[in-house]
Amino acid sequence: MTAPRRHSGRGDGVGGAGLVHAACWAHARRKFFDAAKLNPEDRRAIAVVAAIDALFALDREAAQADLGAAARHRLRQERAPALLAAIHTEVEAARREALPASALGRATGYTLGLWPKLTRFLEHPVLELSNNAAENSMRPLALGRKNWIHLGSVAAAPRVAAVLSVFESCRRLGVPLRGYHASVLPGLADRPLTSLSGLTPTAWAAPKP
Repeated sequence: MTAPRRHSGRGDGVGGAGLVHAACWAHARRKFFDAAKLNPEDRRAIAVVAAIDALFALDREAAQADLGAAARHRLRQERAPALLAAIHTEVEAARREALPASALGRATGYTLGLWPKLTRFLEHPVLELSNNAAENSMRPLALGRKNWIHLGSVAAAPRVAAVLSVFESCRRLGVPLRGYHASVLPGLADRPLTSLSGLTPTAWAAPKP
């Protein structure tokens, strides 16, 4: 059986130095879930879904216990490696049995190709298992872009992305948009680049000494 083509790593060049690239477990799970929908008797796809569900259950347990990032990280360090090993074992078993072009074969290729990024949450406590929150925050842009297509240019895209990232950061942090921008924007063009890290919504919302 021909091994499935590994993920190309497309997108690794996005962002600047120090940016962490992580993959979404919800996307990986969905591919196996869809394979199981196509064939409800596919025990391999069902087994992978169950194994991934156990990983999500770990974070759900942390949330129900109201654990902070540090405590959740310790819980992940203690129990996630065994769960990840079980997922990897199930995915490899599925890969050996699946046709490469089948839904299950594509799901295994996708997951194994992204494995380093899927497990990156073990190194970075702030990372969530799923990027659903980030996708939901961008949904208004996806819904509105047809109305905005006549505005700006190709060069405007990264600027729009940066502005919307600031807006969404303020929303998630509970920072008032009007107050933040009234404080940060005046004189912004005259500030040195080295001072900009102190003007992010997170820095602005932090308690002042």
